[in-house]
Amino acid sequence: MDYKEKILDYCHKIGLDTVGFTQCRIYTELKSYLCYRKENLLENEFEESDIKKRINYYEYMDGGKTIISIAFPYLFKKDDGQKNVKFSMYTRGKDYHKVVENYLRRVCGFIESLGGKVRYFVDSNFLPERYIAFQCGIGFIGKNNMLITDKYGSYVFLGEIITDIKMESDIPMESKCGSCRLCEIACPTGALIGHKNSNRCMSYITQKKDIDSKWFTKFQGRLFGCDTCQKACPYNSDVVYSSIEDFKPFDFMENVDLNEIVNIDKKMFIERYGNTSCGWRGKNIIQRNGIINALILGKDVNMKNIRSAYVKNYYDRLLHILKL
Repeated sequence: MDYKEKILDYCHKIGLDTVGFTQCRIYTELKSYLCYRKENLLENEFEESDIKKRINYYEYMDGGKTIISIAFPYLFKKDDGQKNVKFSMYTRGKDYHKVVENYLRRVCGFIESLGGKVRYFVDSNFLPERYIAFQCGIGFIGKNNMLITDKYGSYVFLGEIITDIKMESDIPMESKCGSCRLCEIACPTGALIGHKNSNRCMSYITQKKDIDSKWFTKFQGRLFGCDTCQKACPYNSDVVYSSIEDFKPFDFMENVDLNEIVNIDKKMFIERYGNTSCGWRGKNIIQRNGIINALILGKDVNMKNIRSAYVKNYYDRLLHILKL
């Protein structure tokens, strides 16, 4: 059994069955695309502005020979669509950064036992992880920019490991989108039409600090993230559910108490949401989004604990718009 087979076998033993390999290299083929996005102001605040860091693995590990991409399925059940105020499905279980990191550490420990040097990443580098996963053959990149796997659709988190062990690369998967445009049509802001603009993506808008008033009516119950393009994708209609227990949704994330959210204080936020995948963004963003949805949708909530000047500003802006 060679190194690749041993690593795959170990991954399967710990419940990871969507794993791929590709050689370490500089992704020069992405440079013109990234330059275009920069020149046309299509980058957002969560992206690295230094293009070199986004295409050159040498920025992260000298002597690396292979990148391993691993997909972690998170979906436990389909959203029934009955609740109109909700968190995105990826946020409803334990913080994926911690869960994925735990798995990657275990895989890295095994590779080190084989004599290899390793470094792992989960949202801790600026390499194009979806493109790397595509190069590793574990899925194709859809028209919605999501990595779509055969078994789990796009309902996966991604993690990467760079090692100095040289292993055979897998074959990239061809796109299966064809002429389908369901995700483009479903997108509430038109972010997927033409040159895709992540600054118009509702998932991004729910997470950014400063929101233009023109987006308020687009929230339509979105508290954090947006699953619209994923729900529209045919490759997500019949997927295998996750067996990773840590991603099992918390009840309070599935059955949202909007009164609690619009009045939440820092202490309760940390206790309640600090261990979720949206907790990193802080109380004010979630409370703000709750207030936007409550007022735009006309929900019967009693707002009595708006102490943050930042959140109060959004409350006042919403009241002004609703009076017009």
